[in-house]
Amino acid sequence: MKRVFLLTIIVIAILISVSGCTQKKNNNVQSTNGKITITATIFPPYDFVRAIAGDTVNLTMLLPPASESHSFEPAPKDIITIQNSDVFIYVGGESDEWVNRILESMDTRDMTIISLMDIVEVVEEEIVEGMEEETSAENTAGKEETAYDEHVWTSPQNAVRIVQIITETLCKADTVNADLYRQNGAHYIAELHNLDTAFQAVVDNANRNTIVFGDRFPFRYFADRYGLSYFAAFPGCSTETEPSAGTVAFLIDKIKHERIPVVFHIELGNERMADTIAEETGAEKLLLHACHNISKKDFENGVTYADLMRQNVENLRKALQ
Repeated sequence: MKRVFLLTIIVIAILISVSGCTQKKNNNVQSTNGKITITATIFPPYDFVRAIAGDTVNLTMLLPPASESHSFEPAPKDIITIQNSDVFIYVGGESDEWVNRILESMDTRDMTIISLMDIVEVVEEEIVEGMEEETSAENTAGKEETAYDEHVWTSPQNAVRIVQIITETLCKADTVNADLYRQNGAHYIAELHNLDTAFQAVVDNANRNTIVFGDRFPFRYFADRYGLSYFAAFPGCSTETEPSAGTVAFLIDKIKHERIPVVFHIELGNERMADTIAEETGAEKLLLHACHNISKKDFENGVTYADLMRQNVENLRKALQ
């Protein structure tokens, strides 16, 4: 995703970081308060680290609560935060092109870098029946690049693998607390397995296997994991928010024809499309949380990925009844 003025931001921030942060880190404890420093770009890896490490690390999430992850623009202070990290975790993919450019401009020899999309097997975004394909400048010019779905954490099975890698990384970065990280990581992985079992039980006992989103669809890995069919207005990384009348009509007809009881929306959206579909069909509008980010209130209250996924279990049950 192209970002306006990004090059200027990078140049300014790197100059600041080079002039103001000259102290290099050693292998284990590297910060002034005796804790390693970890930076995650968005909520899922931030919350995974929080579950594994608790308050034994200095942990930062770059994306402010309630912000849209796909349009995030790093400020100079964010880039300095990355530069000063012992461990930096990001997603990868088109939305994180800015990360690659920043990392190329840094000395990262003393930093461990994790890309979530390098941990699991990624799949291409797909355009299903009725979905609007985003038109970009590259596409209109005849240049097409493969777009991989970035929302790898939406499958609890993928989350297990990600947590395993993060746990191993923290153990190497901070051997003093390695036993704690392994214990917490194992406990959290068991919780993720329980979530996976709960979702599978819902699907195994369902009356249908089709879900409908009056929104973007960032659940490709989730749908693949549980064998779900889906219809939605836009693919997961689309920047579009206003569907055509034809798209809305298609989704309305699909719900009416298959008597689907729920129309989903995702977090932090405007919900207008889902409201329209619900009004026209009588379907219940429910949230299926993709965990891109959370509200400021939820962030302050310590809401977790597992909390959100447990809510998803119940809402999926209603949609498949």
